[in-house]
Order: sequence, then structure tokens, then C-alpha cells
Amino acid sequence: MAKENSYTAKLPDETGIYPYTAEEDAIWGELYARQMALLADKACDDYLDGVGTLGLNASKVPQLRDVNDRLARATGFGVEGVPALIAPSRFFQLLSEGKFPLATFIRRREHIDYIEEPDIFHEVFGHCPLLTNPSYARFVRRFGENAVALGKDYSWHLFRIFWFTVEFGLINTAKGRRCYGAGIVSSPNETRAAMVEQACEFRPFDLMTVLRTPYRIDIVQPIYYVIDSFAELDAINDRDIGAAIREAKALGDFPPAFAAKAS
Repeated sequence: MAKENSYTAKLPDETGIYPYTAEEDAIWGELYARQMALLADKACDDYLDGVGTLGLNASKVPQLRDVNDRLARATGFGVEGVPALIAPSRFFQLLSEGKFPLATFIRRREHIDYIEEPDIFHEVFGHCPLLTNPSYARFVRRFGENAVALGKDYSWHLFRIFWFTVEFGLINTAKGRRCYGAGIVSSPNETRAAMVEQACEFRPFDLMTVLRTPYRIDIVQPIYYVIDSFAELDAINDRDIGAAIREAKALGDFPPAFAAKAS
């Protein structure tokens, strides 16, 4: 049976414009204003600069073709509208082609604080600003290329790398530890948990440790991994990731730092 609160992807018209209502523009504006105020001293400068480069603002839901054009000028990356959830093989293929897959619907007001499926606010506001950074964009594309080459038997562990970097990564900067992961910057609860309350564990990024760390998608994260630079992140792709995953499987997972999900 379909979920009561399920969402349907929006489709563009013949000119490539996605039709958003005034209410959807208002929801985007509230989310944007709230997060920008919260992130001013919590997100890394590369992310905040990227928001400006993409021309994001509170006035309306951005159009994918505008985001695509600005990203292309900045780093050659692009975006492609997709349903919220796509097969891992398709996801990795798009990344390898330098295209970030974006869900096109926006959450309803009753879900304004949290939505389990990624929506366009999470995708564009969360993921796209950092794709204006050359080192970060190179990491994402090469990660996709490695994932395509390795195939589906490695997907589960590849998503752990993605989860603890692209989604929930932190970075050390001259101003202190800052957030960059899309799951943090697009969520007020996650931003506060990682950057204000800090009732969690911070670990320096280590590939083998990350590969052995399980996670849950529906909770505030108990563990965050911290990098020192986006060049360090891109250097992951120089490793033999397949060999590292095989070693991680042989060693086994660490005990979960969270309770099991109720069935």
C-alpha cells in the first residue's frame, strides 16, 4: 500500500520550467530564510559562497535549468531531475557523468521540519552549493566513476562513504569546525545537533573506519566524520576502494551507535 504522505515528482513543461505554486514558493522561502540565518557561523565558507554563486534566494523555488547553467559555468557539473528515489546504478551513473540527480517536488507544510524522502530543498539548497567548489565537484564525479566500475556488490559500502561525507560531513577550517554535508545544512535539527548541542561523537575521517560504520537515515546522526580539506576528500578516489571494501567486509561492522529501528 502506498504511503499516505508520499510525494510525486514534478515534471517540466515544454520549455523546461517546473510548475511550483505560490504555496510551494512560500515553503521554499521559509526553509531558505531559516537555514541561512542558522548557517551563517556554522557552514563552511565554500558552501556559503556556493549559495551566492547559484543565486539562491528566498523568493521562489529555483528552476533546475538555472541551477544547471550556473553550476556548468562554475565547475562543469550539472543536475538532472529525477524521482526522489532511483536505483543505485542510475544514481552512480549520473554522478560519473557529472550530473547530480535532483528530486523535483517540495515538501508540504506539515513536513516542513523533516521529510525522509529527499525533496528539492534538500537537493538544491543542501547539495548544489558545494558543487561550485572544484575539488568537491571532482570528488563527487570521480566517486561516481569508481562506483560504476565496482558495480552493485559494492554499493552498500559506497553509500557509507557518501553518507558520512556528501550527506553528513564536517570540515576543519581556520574558523573552526564547520558543516558541509547536505543532510546537515538542509536540516535545522541536524545543524543544531552537530554544531550547537554536540551531544554526538566527532571522528577524523578514516576510510576503513567509515566503511565499517553503520548508519540510520531516520535519526539525528550520533557520529560525524571530519575532514581537513576537500582535496583530502577527493584523494579518497586515489585509493583502491574495492580492496578497502573487501577488507571492511572481512573485518565486520562496528556495533551500531543507535537503537534498532522499530518494525
